[in-house]
Amino acid sequence: MLEIRHQAVTDGVSTQDAYDSFYEESEIMLRDSFYMWLVELLKPIRGATLLDISCGQGRLVQLAQKRGLKGIGLDFSLEGLVRGAQLSNDVMWVVGDGEQIPFSDSSFDYITHIGSLEHYADFYAGASEIARLLTSDGRACILLPNSFGLIGNIRHVYRTGEIFYDDQPLQRYATIATWERVLRTGGLEIERMVPWGEFNTPRTLKDLFWTLLRPQKFIRALIIPFIPKNLANHFVFICRRADEPVPDNHYPTLLPRTIAS
Repeated sequence: MLEIRHQAVTDGVSTQDAYDSFYEESEIMLRDSFYMWLVELLKPIRGATLLDISCGQGRLVQLAQKRGLKGIGLDFSLEGLVRGAQLSNDVMWVVGDGEQIPFSDSSFDYITHIGSLEHYADFYAGASEIARLLTSDGRACILLPNSFGLIGNIRHVYRTGEIFYDDQPLQRYATIATWERVLRTGGLEIERMVPWGEFNTPRTLKDLFWTLLRPQKFIRALIIPFIPKNLANHFVFICRRADEPVPDNHYPTLLPRTIAS
């Protein structure tokens, strides 16, 4: 596992304060088609509850709500939630820590956790909270980044000589086996893994026009099916609550390598 810490974090600033500062200057927002695809992977039933943990500006929650789900967005950065609330006031927004979530056990039918667990101080605690909050037949959709994504990190290192860094306070990359270990130790059973190469079939006219203006995206779409799953840019794990978590000592010791940015 590779770990990168922003200078602010190494200087003692909390990750929560660092993220508030991050959202004051930046935003993390992808195309609607990406969020719609993630919700589709859960095969949700209308009227069910969905919690998006570390939701940022909450676009996934807004789109899930339009699909007929009862969406709740949770993030410990107030700045991100304020932006989401300005766009949608019919969604419940909660300021909370993903490692200690203020909801009772078995509260949600679906949980999404998209590109966030790798930023936690304790990702095992974050995985455990997902398992705790799922109903017995609930499902979670969790996206995590690959250290060895062929057209992601490997390509970036080839071009620049350095691993990709998006300026977030705390970043980690790991292999599929390491992320599987984290999720299983946290009490989750992995039903399937779907690789993501940072391309989605457009599901809205806006996204279609955006994609048509970027023909390189179609080249990527042609390449992605031939990339081995272990070299995918990201892994999307569809999980349920396990009957019993796998004990951490079942695996070799995990020692992240830290690089201060």
